[in-house]
Amino acid sequence: MDIIQSYGLILIILAGIVGFVMAWGIGANDVANAMGTSVGSKALTIKQAILIAMVFEFAGAYLAGGEVTSTIRKGIIDASYFVDIPEKLVLGMIASLLAAGIWLAVASFKGWPVSTTHSIVGAIIGFTAVGVSTEAVEWGKVGGIIGSWVVTPAISGLIAYFIFVSADKLIFQTQNPFQKAKRYVPIYMALAGFVMSLVTIKKGLAHVGLGLPPLQGYLLAIGIAVGVGLIGMVGISRIKFANNHTQAGQQENVEKVFAILMILTACCMAFAHGSNDVANAIGPLAAVVSVVSSGGQIAANAPLAWWILPLGGIGIVAGLALFGHRVIKTIGQGITHLTPSRGFAAEMAAATTVVIASGTGLPISTTQTLVGAVLGVGLARGISALNFDVIRKILISWVVTLPAGAGLAIIFFFALKLIFGVI
Repeated sequence: MDIIQSYGLILIILAGIVGFVMAWGIGANDVANAMGTSVGSKALTIKQAILIAMVFEFAGAYLAGGEVTSTIRKGIIDASYFVDIPEKLVLGMIASLLAAGIWLAVASFKGWPVSTTHSIVGAIIGFTAVGVSTEAVEWGKVGGIIGSWVVTPAISGLIAYFIFVSADKLIFQTQNPFQKAKRYVPIYMALAGFVMSLVTIKKGLAHVGLGLPPLQGYLLAIGIAVGVGLIGMVGISRIKFANNHTQAGQQENVEKVFAILMILTACCMAFAHGSNDVANAIGPLAAVVSVVSSGGQIAANAPLAWWILPLGGIGIVAGLALFGHRVIKTIGQGITHLTPSRGFAAEMAAATTVVIASGTGLPISTTQTLVGAVLGVGLARGISALNFDVIRKILISWVVTLPAGAGLAIIFFFALKLIFGVI
């Protein structure tokens, strides 16, 4: 307790710095979830994608990141073990943020799309199990996270497979693709409007107290879906493309429609991601500020100091601008060849899986969800369409993430204990 009173300001400053490092890592790695398919399908250039993502990620993090955050991510450890040793919780959270941030920087440099959530959770598990007590870790939830490595990519991959195959059969493989697009694309647009509305309501607005009860949320999403579908119907009927009546030419025109649609879904995903995953950086940071400010009291939830959300938002944008292109390239070009319609199928599948997960409490990584969706689209074209060398590296990086975060956090935790003289 003396450590908190004696070094309170230093601990908060240190937590702010490593919180920024973690947010930087989130921007460098996770933002590819929203923009990777758009770049890979050439709907956007890498510069356009980064600029759009910077705007929507920051807006999501700052406007809908929440006024109160859970101090311990995913309830992965039992806070009661820290009641008499709050200084260890403070040092552990600082160590966890630094560990997760460094691992995300390494993964981003290598172009590996890993889970930012699993990075911070692994780090928290590591310092708690080794530095405090193995009994303080909720091991059942750890099992759920490991299970999600298989479950969520499988769900999103299956959904992406069926979305792409349906579009291929109903539109692209017909005699008159553009005429079929006028009939069916508004349905896909309505579906996108429905899912993206739910993602925004459940993963964005809920953080600032604007979340709606389930029934109202679904009714609003249905209303938006109908509106989007009608707008799409009118808009597509008025589109005038170059007079190219060959099937290949018509398919190219239809891809342009899907490109516009995919950019809109990418913006929604970026906003939802910024609002949701900024908590991976600001949750542990808020825990440090809360414990230090209260003189050692540990609360389940902590109100955010005014500077925490902007710090997280700026960190995400900085990481995206400097390193984001590496992971975007892996997801957009490395796994399989993407066109706008394939990218749309993957983005829609990922968003749908996020909605399913939020409704059922399924542990989820947005990174693994999108990678699974891209794999599903690739499989729809045949197994030869997949780059197994890239997939192997991605799978290894997923398995390594939890122990890497844990190992680094243990090292940093004991180093901080030594520096601050904590027994």
